[in-house]
Amino acid sequence: MTRVSTPCRLHFGLKNAGDLPPDHWRFGGCGLMLADCRVTVAVEPAETWSGDGLAADRAVGFARAVLPNRPVRVRVDECPPEHVGLGVGTQLALATASATLLAHGLPLPSIRDLAVRTGRGKRSGVGLYGFAAGGFVSDYGHRTADSHPELDFREPVPAEWRVVLARPAVAARWHGESERGAFARLRAVGGAVSRHKELVRPVMAMQHDLRAADFHQFAALIHGYNRAAGEPFAADQGGVYAGPEVTALVEWVHRLGFAGVGQSSWGPTVFALTADAELADWLAGRLRRHDPTLAVDVSRPDNVGAVQDGLPVYQPTT
Repeated sequence: MTRVSTPCRLHFGLKNAGDLPPDHWRFGGCGLMLADCRVTVAVEPAETWSGDGLAADRAVGFARAVLPNRPVRVRVDECPPEHVGLGVGTQLALATASATLLAHGLPLPSIRDLAVRTGRGKRSGVGLYGFAAGGFVSDYGHRTADSHPELDFREPVPAEWRVVLARPAVAARWHGESERGAFARLRAVGGAVSRHKELVRPVMAMQHDLRAADFHQFAALIHGYNRAAGEPFAADQGGVYAGPEVTALVEWVHRLGFAGVGQSSWGPTVFALTADAELADWLAGRLRRHDPTLAVDVSRPDNVGAVQDGLPVYQPTT
């Protein structure tokens, strides 16, 4: 079987890249890839369509989308829960589609073309370019309504940094119709455009801090950016974060002295950046004692993207 494994992603929030009216907001964003939180899919040609493992039905659908007349057997070996802020749907789509093409000996299209064929990347491009190259990704968003997100920049993340993930035991609300409704309401409030536009400058500062490996400045920027990115959605979320459980958890970790804490995408996953593995393990232990119902993990940053047999599926410039 042809096996493709891809990191999941954190998403720190959206920004409006350009002086555009609400109907034409580009909604670029930024985030980073997680080496120890992965989607792994194996594919082989078969006489009939079939799937095994978590989210197997969705995976088979993505395989059909790229080669509708060439049946495969799809096996999903690793897959975190969907709709928890880790971009699992996009990584499942891209991993399955690329494995399907490779299993048939076919070349891969550009990452944007692969996204078009699987129906992904309709708003943010972090998951697309993170699949292709890993690291910290910033995208410009969409140039036109029917285009796909354009890459702003991609930077490697220092290997010694860590990300602690904590997920409260609450239902995932923000996906599908609820997510589309939130964006529709946001576009109707023209004043929010300036808030998203203000977030472009700190993202450029993040790029500088990554190149300088300045953890403390980067972490402080991430926290402020993440809060500001949530403000235009406060009416829908009930605050800048997705509910009281997430808000309480972010504030508790911040009071412990960890600056780089926030909500990934729509949540409910909370992230906290640490400068090294020792601090990450300490915080993970504190979180488990603080609330035994939390799902807590520690991940390294991923600077490679999707791999097949340990080798990159795409080159960083794709």
